[in-house]
Amino acid sequence: MNTPRPINVYAELTPNPNSIKFVADVMLLEGGVVEYMNKAEAVNCPLAFQLFDFSGIDKVFITANFVTITKVGDIDWFEITNIIREFVRGFLMSGEALFFGSPFDANHVPGKKNDNPEIAANKTIKVAEVKKEVALLEGIAFDPDIDKKIMDLLDEYVRPAVEGDGGAIHFKSYVNGTVNVVLKGACSGCPSSTVTLKSGIENMLKQMLPGSVREVVAISE
Repeated sequence: MNTPRPINVYAELTPNPNSIKFVADVMLLEGGVVEYMNKAEAVNCPLAFQLFDFSGIDKVFITANFVTITKVGDIDWFEITNIIREFVRGFLMSGEALFFGSPFDANHVPGKKNDNPEIAANKTIKVAEVKKEVALLEGIAFDPDIDKKIMDLLDEYVRPAVEGDGGAIHFKSYVNGTVNVVLKGACSGCPSSTVTLKSGIENMLKQMLPGSVREVVAISE
């Protein structure tokens, strides 16, 4: 009879006072992130589904080897941190599947196949043409590869720090010099996220992509 190896889980504070990062010494999700805003959204993730049974749990975010849990403001972490940590550890030790099917099914991950590649290509060309015309009118440096450059910079300079704080950042769109991003996990609703966006990410992108970026804005997905 094989005895499952012990799994360690520890709690780590994040910049968001309402979020705590529960870090395991095993990988939970290889690539990508999932975030559940309520119990109904978590039907494909037994761990998140059961975490919503705890009083005051507002959001559950999972990526790599950690779970970030956000509570409502009137619940004290001192009362529930150890209980949740032991619950997460116990769930992982049980060997129960963390997800039913793909973990991204309930998170509306982009990737639908287009039935007509020719139509899709024509749409892409037209969008690029419109973006170029708008950029010229707005006096913004036009770069057809700007989306990729922004995503590469976010991946290299921003994502590791954000994940270290128990959250995630996703590039959503680039429109007329404005970079729209989506914040998840501990970063969503964090009081310091606005300062991070403006003083850190926005300044970095302006320096790396001069004339192309005017501002960085956090939007809802």
